[in-house]
Amino acid sequence: QVQLVESGGGLVQAGGSLKLSCAASGVRTNNMGWFRQAPGKKRELVAFRRGGGNTVYSDSVKGRFTISRNSATNTMYLQMNSLKAEDTGVYYCAAIFKESGDDVGAEYWGQGTQVTVSS
Repeated sequence: QVQLVESGGGLVQAGGSLKLSCAASGVRTNNMGWFRQAPGKKRELVAFRRGGGNTVYSDSVKGRFTISRNSATNTMYLQMNSLKAEDTGVYYCAAIFKESGDDVGAEYWGQGTQVTVSS
């Protein structure tokens, strides 16, 4: 049984930083990443690491967010710096990504963690 458990969300002021964690069990892969969903908006890709190791970031977070993974603990992280109000949303960890053209989905999902950035 695959479980992805996020933690680290919270309230932060604009310009601040947060680090999200995603502890995985039942699956061990480098192919993990993050989506987010803002109120009233569609879920969008934030960043993910392909199985081969290269990392994809959405344009809106490029240069501010960084994915990393601790293989010993099977935990993926999302370091978020220079946060903006528009980064507010529920952040979902995901594993085993599936790409079809411009569409990106995933097979396994966490329950989400709320990130709120106050301006």
